[in-house]
Amino acid sequence: MNKQRRKQISEVVSRVETVQAELESLLDDVQGIMDEETEYRDNIPENMQGGDRYEMADNACSELEAAHETLDNAKDSLEEVVSSLESAAE
Repeated sequence: MNKQRRKQISEVVSRVETVQAELESLLDDVQGIMDEETEYRDNIPENMQGGDRYEMADNACSELEAAHETLDNAKDSLEEVVSSLESAAE
């Protein structure tokens, strides 16, 4: 591989790493929201846990967890991209 393509790969890796950092921030944000919603759901009195408020909060917790997992998987995929690019540049 020539120097020019190595430089291009380095630039792409840098851009991917920027996206990874943003994903980390998004993961933290989603985790914070999920923690707050879980606390809200868990503090609903027992006699209201069969109601609409509880069901909505429980559903929100499940969806937030799914979103967090998907973002985490995306971050892992980007780590694989960086690894492949760095190997290609060797």
